[in-house]
Amino acid sequence: MRDATPLPDPMPMPPEAEARGVLVAFSGGLDSTVLLHLLARRAAHARGLRAIHVHHGLHPEADAWAAHCRAACQALGVPLHVVRVSVARDEGQGIEAAARAARRRAFAQALGEGEVLALAHHRDDQAETFLLRALRASGTDGLAAMRPWRRFPPGWLWRPLLDTPRAALLAFAREHALSWIEDPSNAGSEYDRNFLRLRVLPLLHERWPQAGTAFARAAQLAGEARELLEEEDAAALAGARTADPQALSVPRLRALPRARRARVLRRWTEGLALPPLPAQGVAQIEAALLGDADGEFAWHGAVVRRWRDLLHAEPRRAPLPEGWHAPWDGRAPLTLPGGGMLRLEGADAFEAELQAGTRQGGERIVLPGRGHSHALKHVLQALGVPPWERGRLPLLRDAGGAVLAAGDLVYSAPFEAWLRARGARLRHEPTAG
Repeated sequence: MRDATPLPDPMPMPPEAEARGVLVAFSGGLDSTVLLHLLARRAAHARGLRAIHVHHGLHPEADAWAAHCRAACQALGVPLHVVRVSVARDEGQGIEAAARAARRRAFAQALGEGEVLALAHHRDDQAETFLLRALRASGTDGLAAMRPWRRFPPGWLWRPLLDTPRAALLAFAREHALSWIEDPSNAGSEYDRNFLRLRVLPLLHERWPQAGTAFARAAQLAGEARELLEEEDAAALAGARTADPQALSVPRLRALPRARRARVLRRWTEGLALPPLPAQGVAQIEAALLGDADGEFAWHGAVVRRWRDLLHAEPRRAPLPEGWHAPWDGRAPLTLPGGGMLRLEGADAFEAELQAGTRQGGERIVLPGRGHSHALKHVLQALGVPPWERGRLPLLRDAGGAVLAAGDLVYSAPFEAWLRARGARLRHEPTAG
């Protein structure tokens, strides 16, 4: 292969990540194709280079695109993992945002501990993101647009081409006769980003040829300002944290200045690998959730909820289906609807087949060391289990319908004695979201 068309070297990873594996998000389009080739041509194999392709199932050519990606990775000797996702169409967020949320979940689930997820965003993408954030009246954090490097649990997120214009990627691809997928949805202007790319930015470039570069530079300057604020943000967030990283103290948040609260909320949700919290989310949390009422704000597959004196943030997950039940003897893990499972550890099986199922309301349970039954609802409330978690909690019942366990949080006296006698335990493993 000839020497490459000159490109800026990909932005380096911080030293602490140099020995980690690299997972390339590979759509098969121009940008990710160039990124995959650049990393494969360099020393990335020493760090365990591999790729992931998310199959959304939204386009008739989706299977062909996955096949193209398999062939491209095979030619480079790069392992590829194709993940099929279900894109929610009924959550009111639009198909583009729903697909983005589904990709994000797939990436988080595929990423190994400490591994680096490499995305192919370039300078033109950064300029578009800056404009979109400005049109949404974003503050400094939003105008800083995309970070070249940040935490993305359980690993890191890296955008090595963020300083590279798309024209340079196209020149590289043409010189090296690379083939890539052209997604026809990119040709329409119905989506906001496409509208900017196809109609607004070309017009701006007619008058100001360096407009794209200027927007990307403005995003960089906003990023520098953000860095100056982040040390105090971190201290304020630490003061509002609880033992649960997904929960913040409402009274401690209220004690912060309003502008600092907004930054703390964004830093908190970002640290949980949730989509960026939009301005209307901050406003709604301020107006409603930090008042005296319980409630929630949902966006792009994530949700912040108020319950008692805590704010909780997590990926949005559905409760167990109403009326669901299934027999279980404990020999093999029981997969729950929507993901997650129940597992019996330390014993081969139950002595009789039990029933796993959802709460119906009015359940009672006899707790260890108690001589009478208690309302299960009150027991879960006393344990601080939020209402939405109760809806995802499977119950285990005996043949007569008596409640033996609520997930692995509450055991009845007879069930707890049975487990203790065998050195066994019941484990509830919820879906990762």
